[in-house]
Amino acid sequence: MSHQPPPKPATQVHRPQKLFSKDGTAIAFDRVGGGSPVILVDGALCYRALGSSKPLAKLLAQHFTVFTYDRRGRGDSDDTPPYAVEREVEDIEALVNEAGGAAFLWGISSGAVLALEATNRLTGIKKVALYEAPFIVDDSHPATKDDWVRINEAVAANRRNDAVRFFLKLVGLPAFFIALMRLMPVWSKLKAVAHTIPYDGAIVQDNQRGKPLPANRWTSITVPTLVMDGGKSPGWIRQANRSLADVVPNAKHRTLEGQTHMVKAEALAPTLVEFFKG
Repeated sequence: MSHQPPPKPATQVHRPQKLFSKDGTAIAFDRVGGGSPVILVDGALCYRALGSSKPLAKLLAQHFTVFTYDRRGRGDSDDTPPYAVEREVEDIEALVNEAGGAAFLWGISSGAVLALEATNRLTGIKKVALYEAPFIVDDSHPATKDDWVRINEAVAANRRNDAVRFFLKLVGLPAFFIALMRLMPVWSKLKAVAHTIPYDGAIVQDNQRGKPLPANRWTSITVPTLVMDGGKSPGWIRQANRSLADVVPNAKHRTLEGQTHMVKAEALAPTLVEFFKG
């Protein structure tokens, strides 16, 4: 009599929840933890499976109900052309509604600028925390107009490798590091969302011209705002975020010592807990 080995347990596949934005686009999201809701907004090329939100959500979930989501066109979310920043603000609005009509908001890099725009236009954001909005407000860093033209042309021609390479060069990665990344598994994930890089360009490039931030752009924001940068980040982005804190009403500036643009979740989480609970 032969003995059959017991069947292996079926591998569980995690399926995200989905909601529908105002224009009908399906947005994928995860919800973890318990308590007041916090929505995390990723920067360029990042989504739930790739980027800083997942480890940060794990730490914040001890204190809050944390929403991470795939921005439109990325991961498990759908997309509906033509692109407009207003559509991404509506995606955040749908998440706020899912959270019960009020939430805290956090954004990093271009996601910080998107979070800023959402707070400026929506009700229901109780507090907003921003990390290193990539503005250029003086002549300490070249303006980026030509870079975005080159990226947009590459995306239009479906040259995804070039689009990712141009963007990584724009944000300051050395050529040898970009060449190394092309040999790693992460490159295929970056290529998969390369078509969304121009979306981030549309969000940030008006304030990457080396000119002071407009004094009246975000005056509708009346909720407590925390603007952060890293102590090891370049001077141009730290100056930009100090300037941002100056023009947003009710904003405070804070530097996280020892951090760069690739901020560690362990360094960021305690500051966010203190700010959102304070």
